[in-house]
Amino acid sequence: MWSYYGTKKRIAKHYPKPIFDKIIEPFAGAAQYSLFDENWKKEVILYDKYDVIINIWNYLINANEKDILSLPDMFEGDNVDIHTSLSKDEKNLIGFCINSGSAAPKKTTKKFNSWNKTKLDISKNLYKIKHWKAYVGSYDVIENDEATWYIDPPYFSGGIWYRHSNKHINYDELGKWCLSRKGQIIVCENDSATWLDFKPLVVMNGQLHKTMEVIYTNF
Repeated sequence: MWSYYGTKKRIAKHYPKPIFDKIIEPFAGAAQYSLFDENWKKEVILYDKYDVIINIWNYLINANEKDILSLPDMFEGDNVDIHTSLSKDEKNLIGFCINSGSAAPKKTTKKFNSWNKTKLDISKNLYKIKHWKAYVGSYDVIENDEATWYIDPPYFSGGIWYRHSNKHINYDELGKWCLSRKGQIIVCENDSATWLDFKPLVVMNGQLHKTMEVIYTNF
């Protein structure tokens, strides 16, 4: 729905379909797994330690199509702060999209600006998320409900750009926590990770080189 560093938009189709009526994303980001196909129809619960992310989700959950379409277009060189009537959450939403793939919202519009198109896409898809819930919180405080757990943490190698980066994660503890979840477990990583028994998923063509996305799943 909106641009964020590490988004799974291009590869969401490769992950197993949810087999439970509830999807929980402990590292929500842009929640592309929950948005994919008909996954959004499930009971979706998002968590993220980065409050900016969750505040954007709650803004969108409560927004209507007119709210989104009334947000300003942005063009290369424009600074989001010139729009003084915007709320902090609106500026942050735009800020993630005016320099696509960023791990934090930006102020100045760059050439990789996806906002003007993204705004239209969001307005058309708001209905999908009206029943979703989003909470600020660490993965290890989430109640262990039976669900499809889609777990996409900062990667052991490469997850340095997030506000709560790989440097703040004990991957041995995270691995034990993942394995203790009730229901369907889906864990994302790249092929440098060994903290779970990961298997190859798909090769991604990056800007500089190819990477192998891997997966752990119990189904």
